[in-house]
Amino acid sequence: MAEILRPIGIIARALDSIANVEFKQFDLTKGQHLYLVRICENPGIFQDQLAELIKVDRTTAARAIKKLEEKGFVTKRADTANKKIRRIYPTEKARRTYPNILRENVYSNQVALKSLSTDEADELERLLEKVSDNIDEDWHYVKKGNRRTY
Repeated sequence: MAEILRPIGIIARALDSIANVEFKQFDLTKGQHLYLVRICENPGIFQDQLAELIKVDRTTAARAIKKLEEKGFVTKRADTANKKIRRIYPTEKARRTYPNILRENVYSNQVALKSLSTDEADELERLLEKVSDNIDEDWHYVKKGNRRTY
């Protein structure tokens, strides 16, 4: 069987490490840019939705959101229909930072795909989406307290 998870992990860690260095100038650390992008793309998202998008547990998401709030990147407001839900919105500071994160993402994509043809890049994207969907099933299964059988 093909070993894909090791190179995927290496790629993810390398890009995360690069982002942590490059986004330090914006006062973003330890993957906070991932949260900020999703909040900017989905203003009014609530914590559980954000955790689902990024594939982290609610506690990890809560800590990251709290730090972003303390740094002035996001604000929370009660939902108009359900006061228990606190929706997360980007601040002006976040909206100013967001284009820089997008530029880095575009650049990193270009670097990652530079030796692939357009057809190969499209095929890789399609296949990675399938792999992501496969992993998503297990992620939900385990998050519900189940254990996988190896």
